[in-house]
Amino acid sequence: MNVFDVSETIVNHIRSAYPEDIAIVAYYGSYAQGTATKRSDLDFFFIPATSNGYRASVQFIIDDIGFDFWPISWERAERMASFKEPQTTIIADCKLLYVRSDEDCERFMKLRNTISTLQEPKNTLKLVEEAESELRNVYVHLYKLSRAGDSETITFYKTEAHGVLTKVLQCLALLNRTYFTKGFGKNKEQIVQLPLKPANLESYMNTIMHGSLITDIVQACEQLTADTLELVVAQKGKHSGAPSYSDRMKGFYEEEKAVLDKIMTACEMNDYETAFFYSIHTQDEVARFLFFAETGHWPCCLTANSTYQDVYKRAGLPELVPLLGSRDLSQLQAAVQRLSYLLEKYLQSKGVVINRFQSIEQFEAFLKKQR
Repeated sequence: MNVFDVSETIVNHIRSAYPEDIAIVAYYGSYAQGTATKRSDLDFFFIPATSNGYRASVQFIIDDIGFDFWPISWERAERMASFKEPQTTIIADCKLLYVRSDEDCERFMKLRNTISTLQEPKNTLKLVEEAESELRNVYVHLYKLSRAGDSETITFYKTEAHGVLTKVLQCLALLNRTYFTKGFGKNKEQIVQLPLKPANLESYMNTIMHGSLITDIVQACEQLTADTLELVVAQKGKHSGAPSYSDRMKGFYEEEKAVLDKIMTACEMNDYETAFFYSIHTQDEVARFLFFAETGHWPCCLTANSTYQDVYKRAGLPELVPLLGSRDLSQLQAAVQRLSYLLEKYLQSKGVVINRFQSIEQFEAFLKKQR
């Protein structure tokens, strides 16, 4: 059987049954890369143009070879092209079999342009932040490993370790501004050639894949994650820019003022629970934004320390959280009032324009100037 006879059959079916419902049909994988074997199926997909187009999805077996003709929405294709999903290679390296229109072709090629643009050095920080987001998902598996008891089997540990390994490897690909062109198990050569990677990556991989002792597997997962986190933090640190408050903090105080007022109202009504949730959130939120204004990137959410709070303290802003230890909320209310006043003055001293008006007439005049 020639698998491309299968694709031709599918495309002919699309032309006759779904002429306005399918935008793109393409294939990827081993046949696109020239590495197919006699048991390889044709990895193909389509992008529906309408909701009716999804009905074209079909799974089947011919000559004992399984096929999956599956849909990818334009939105998901955009996530892949933006490195927000790991299958970037599907968009970047596929071969087109069918295109409904020139407009669809242009839209698809823009996705490929997005991929190449994001790989440029100027966008390194964006991919580092995507790497951090991917690494965040690893901690679910680490938690499950740490909570597992003696009753769990090697299958459990290998499954969770597999989750750690695949997500860490995806994180490393993002740190290196690249994507894996082959599936796991076939991409070892690309992995070992990554410039940015833990020094003991191959050893950790070997333990996770081939080890039989549960303690060794768990330790390898923990150390691999820790070493990768160090790389993420180091890369974020390299992209710290000069402070810039006027653009990064524009509109922040005006929005935060409503939250500060909510806390003061809660204090007046002795509403401890509302004060608790919003006080902690507000102090952390202000600290994070000040850190962003100073560095140009957000603090890493995976580190155990809270150094980003230092910017808050250096600004001379009052701490709210310690005041929650008392059921008397009058001290917290006074601190929130000081925070509201001091934060506004601090931001103004950094060049931030605060849109504060004394009357509706002043606001109307402001709006007229924006036209």
